[in-house]
Amino acid sequence: MNRIIIFDTTLRDGEQSPGASLNKEEKVAVALQLEKLGVDIIEAGFPVASPDDFNAVQEIARLIRRSGVCALARALEKDIDIAYEAIKAASEARIHTFISTSPIHLEHGMKRSQEEILTMTEHAVKRARGYVPDVEFSAMDASRTDIEYLCRVIEVAISAGATTINIPDTVGCAIPSCWYEFIRGIRARVQRFSDGIVLSVHCHDDLGLATANALAAIEAGAKQVECTINGLGERGGNTALEEVVMALKVRSEHFKKDTRIKTREIYQTSQLVSQLTGVAVQRNKAIVGANAFAHESGIHQDGVLKKRETFEIMRAEDVGWPSNRIVLGKHSGRHAIGARLEALGVHFSTMQMDRFYLEFKKTADKQKEISNDDLCALAQTILNQ
Repeated sequence: MNRIIIFDTTLRDGEQSPGASLNKEEKVAVALQLEKLGVDIIEAGFPVASPDDFNAVQEIARLIRRSGVCALARALEKDIDIAYEAIKAASEARIHTFISTSPIHLEHGMKRSQEEILTMTEHAVKRARGYVPDVEFSAMDASRTDIEYLCRVIEVAISAGATTINIPDTVGCAIPSCWYEFIRGIRARVQRFSDGIVLSVHCHDDLGLATANALAAIEAGAKQVECTINGLGERGGNTALEEVVMALKVRSEHFKKDTRIKTREIYQTSQLVSQLTGVAVQRNKAIVGANAFAHESGIHQDGVLKKRETFEIMRAEDVGWPSNRIVLGKHSGRHAIGARLEALGVHFSTMQMDRFYLEFKKTADKQKEISNDDLCALAQTILNQ
């Protein structure tokens, strides 16, 4: 299988999520866990943004040895110089420089012409390449950029020395089928991608399509996906690392791609990021949400207890959960309730079980979930009758 490069930007784009900022010690803790997870490239931060961010990136570059360490820089000499100072101690150092390319950004943000952007791109990539052999270039708001002009920018970046070209859907407006054609169109127009230049994508989740777009891009020939733990990031967030990795793993017969991610570290990484950023993971979040491997419906519980694969396409343990979970509530059936009672050492006659089941349903109508303590108390009531 071909390997997809996992570029994690939790510590840069993820940390830009309002209220999710991390101090140096917290960023180092997350970086060490990302290395343990098996991430290929850790985008450690935006060094020019603040002294603390510079120090955090510098410390991460010093400590991390099994993953590449990347620093973000605008297409400005000062940014690039500071980025290099921050990551020069890394065993695998990357400078990631970017510039806007869409008409709306050029007119209202950059206030530059298309030709000026081409010149700035060339100068920025050359300066970064003068420091490190691994340079990534991003065309910000690429999804709203004319493809012919975008490919001119890409050609300039590659000629200047960029080794990875990242195509961002910065505002999350792409639709998977159209994004597939867009990425495929870029590959067809830019022949240099066949010379070992890595094509990357960075998708945002404003329409809830970030993971779908990332997977569509992989099918179109992208070799790197930029993502974050728990999908953290600006506005609606980024492509969730755990979703892309497990989609490639579970549906390997379709994608025929793999990653070097140690999937059993996913849940622990998710919990660490949530704890340190203070951003809770929604209960029904794929892979890492509290309900991802939980079952309350009686039909589902019965199926899972008989054969897990009836309602689960992956094992909870494979992503780091201790196990799946049977949740007892008003939708639960006799099979699941009986199995839990047996596990608790409670044994009923058929008549007692009938009475218990009726009382259980009455209790379950009043509260969302029935705990083991609730079960034992209710069981004792039945046994005492």
